[in-house]
Amino acid sequence: MTIPNPADAVLRPAVGVLALQGDVREHLAALTAAGARATTVRRPEELAAVDGLVIPGGESTTISKLAVAFGLMEPLRDRVRAGLPVYGSCAGMIMLADGILDPRSGQETVGGIDMVVRRNAFGRQNESFEAEIALAGIEGGPVHGVFIRAPWVESVGAGAEVLASYEGHPVAVRQGPLLATAFHPELTGDTRVHRLFTDMVALAAGAPDVAGEAAGAGR
Repeated sequence: MTIPNPADAVLRPAVGVLALQGDVREHLAALTAAGARATTVRRPEELAAVDGLVIPGGESTTISKLAVAFGLMEPLRDRVRAGLPVYGSCAGMIMLADGILDPRSGQETVGGIDMVVRRNAFGRQNESFEAEIALAGIEGGPVHGVFIRAPWVESVGAGAEVLASYEGHPVAVRQGPLLATAFHPELTGDTRVHRLFTDMVALAAGAPDVAGEAAGAGR
């Protein structure tokens, strides 16, 4: 019989999922499997309580407008400037971009990654596809990428690092504590991207490699 250690919950980083719209539940499950204490974020006080944040896939224009309506846009920008680790998938990638090539009217971003993205670059909903993506920093072979009305990165600045490309277009980028992918790893059951991000959060928070411990416990 294993006796739970109360310190474990303290050591695991608290990672929020911006729960305004999109595939929130899938990210919560992937983060939990990766060793994080996953929670939803809808209000500024909830944002203030987390060590890291995921901005999920969904509709970037809707997420942008709801972030403004819920009073979250400026607190999000403030925490990103202060070094909060943030991971954005698909629409979340758009939200982390400093620029959008083709923004909708009134669309804003949180920013933080020195890149310009193109919305729906890979096509409409009926042109969605899946592909194997070799992602720098991820061991164990390619990750399975699900692309749904996905963006791609048109250009990156000197501060941003391209981690993966597909057909010549960057689809995964990192800049310091910020990580973004054009695809949805949360829909595949492969938690390696979420483990990478959880380790980034733990490092920033001064916690141990909890994602690595979670992976080891599952073997």
